[in-house]
Amino acid sequence: MSVFRISYRYANSFFQLAEEKKSLKKFAEDVELIHNTLVQSKELRAILRNPVIKQKDKKNLLSIIFGPKIQKETSDFLEFLVTKGREEMITEIMKEFLNLRDDKEGIVKTNITSSVDLTDSVKKEIASKLEKKTNKKIKTEFEVDTNIIGGFIVQIKDTVYDASVKHQLELLRKKFSEEISI
Repeated sequence: MSVFRISYRYANSFFQLAEEKKSLKKFAEDVELIHNTLVQSKELRAILRNPVIKQKDKKNLLSIIFGPKIQKETSDFLEFLVTKGREEMITEIMKEFLNLRDDKEGIVKTNITSSVDLTDSVKKEIASKLEKKTNKKIKTEFEVDTNIIGGFIVQIKDTVYDASVKHQLELLRKKFSEEISI
């Protein structure tokens, strides 16, 4: 079974528990804390993936790190994942939980790459236009890539809107080469 399918199953069951308890917001806060910590800590991920380290020690470590900061259900879920031997997938499971939460709340993640750092007002304007276009709340991440020369690239899930100068130049180059070869 693929990592995605396994991650989705665990995340979905935890998500359903959060909805049953009517505590989706609190569960999501816990999950964000765990996910962000794991993404930022290469060492913690390495410990969780290490087969030499005993499950008991992994559970204790997670309890020390997250125990006082998260609710009991989330702590129990982490222990359950380690017991089932899924500790190497905790990051992916937490990410899937957050995706489920975003889908439920109508939030779409977008990645916007521009050639220069955009001002806050331009960022807000882009996000506002994307919200109108998609009829959903937009959660944006902005990146700077000077290789695109000018303009910007917007990625919403699997859809990419490429309004970069680099892309326009590539299209022109392709068109000219087709006309020359005729």
